[in-house]
Amino acid sequence: MPAANIAPTRLRLGLAALVVSAFSAFGTPAQARGPDGIADVAEKVIDAVVNISTSQTVEAKGGGNTMPQLPPGSPFEEFFDDFFKNRRGPGGGSKGGDNGSAPKKTNSLGSGFIIDTAGVVVTNNHVIADADEIHVILNDGTKIKAELVGVDKKTDLAVLKIKPPKPLVAVKFGDSDKLRLGDWVVAIGNPFSLGGTVTAGIVSAKNRDISSGPYDSYIQTDASINRGNSGGPLFNLDGDVIGVNTLIISPSGGSIGIGFAVPSKTVVGVVDQLRQFGELRRGWLGVRIQSVTDEIAESLNIKPARGALVAGIDDKGPAKPAGIEPGDVVVKFDGKDVKDPKDLSRVVADTAVGKEVDVVIIRKGQEQTKKVTLGRLQDPEKVQAAVKTDEPAPEKPVTQKALGLDLAALNKDLRTRYKIKDSVKGVVVTNVDANSDAAEKRLSAGDVIVEVAQEAVSSGADIQKRVDQLKKDGKKSVLLLVSNAEGELRFVALSVQ
Repeated sequence: MPAANIAPTRLRLGLAALVVSAFSAFGTPAQARGPDGIADVAEKVIDAVVNISTSQTVEAKGGGNTMPQLPPGSPFEEFFDDFFKNRRGPGGGSKGGDNGSAPKKTNSLGSGFIIDTAGVVVTNNHVIADADEIHVILNDGTKIKAELVGVDKKTDLAVLKIKPPKPLVAVKFGDSDKLRLGDWVVAIGNPFSLGGTVTAGIVSAKNRDISSGPYDSYIQTDASINRGNSGGPLFNLDGDVIGVNTLIISPSGGSIGIGFAVPSKTVVGVVDQLRQFGELRRGWLGVRIQSVTDEIAESLNIKPARGALVAGIDDKGPAKPAGIEPGDVVVKFDGKDVKDPKDLSRVVADTAVGKEVDVVIIRKGQEQTKKVTLGRLQDPEKVQAAVKTDEPAPEKPVTQKALGLDLAALNKDLRTRYKIKDSVKGVVVTNVDANSDAAEKRLSAGDVIVEVAQEAVSSGADIQKRVDQLKKDGKKSVLLLVSNAEGELRFVALSVQ
């Protein structure tokens, strides 16, 4: 069992809640009470925070209502006979003789907040996902049916629309970029279906990447966030929304002081597009990227290691006509520094489709600037998986050994054996030494080495020659451009020592 789980904070109705009271025999120091403005913030914004109630019809699993097998004379036999036969109809099944296979309705609760008095509500996508009906419950208990405007699964955000029966209170977004570590924040939501609940804490971290999606950049807080808080707002002490509470880390499902909120900078852009188009229209550069490791940086003469390494170019993407090539390292995009691939993914996605931007790359140790007109990222993205063969390859004479690899020039036989496309050129790997650096970097038989140190190769001898020269030059590693059978490229740095 893992020590901790990352989970959305939506609450399924019917969960039991354990209420624990605690007290201290000692007084609380004045400085531990937090700022005096929390009550003012709560009073100002509480009516803009709503509960989100959803219902969904699900198919019941067959056999789920089967009478349990009990030994004759069991003290529980009479009880189960009464429950299954008398209460559920003749034959022990549900009414209608369907044996419990009829569709059932399930309900769930989450949180949200009003951003426009016309009735626009923001929440999490996972709160309303797959729902047949969505209702917004105001702070005074008024229940209103909601219409779904649009969702963005990648940032887990959704926008709803309601017809207000009376004037509403709305909140506005603040600037999450201005948050500092240690700033006080206030979370309001519907934990464990208890209704409007106010908790307070500090900003524990910013730009947190927990690998839950391609655009992770969460605010981390120790303000208590529990199941049912999903989609609720995180406020600063001015009463502005600076985040949407989305995830918690917890081994038990309750708050342990590690919660995550989507920053308002991200939320504003997503909400604006959902309101305008009903969908997200993200920028697209048309490149496949990977991290610049210390070994790769050394091979490319980049100090310090930084940026996003271009491993492949989409033939129909905007990067190709702009002159960006595999092996380029993107270090700046539209005036913003790119420290790693996540930075590039986020800034490209946030840039308007059709905008012309400057992209600063490092190529062979020199900075160059390319002008790119962004395209639109299509969703869902279609990614072709590499074709692998499960059958062991027959023995073939090895042409050359280098870097812990058995290498051979590509021919018709080898293309057929490894199902390598005709468009792929280079030197095929036929075996990998299990104790080599190449094995650790997950090179495998059927991979094709296209370039060594950014120079094309066509034989094992070409590779050995390049490796020998790099050793003479005092290099510690060699950069390989490797293709799989489908032609998808990646860079791999191997030790030459």
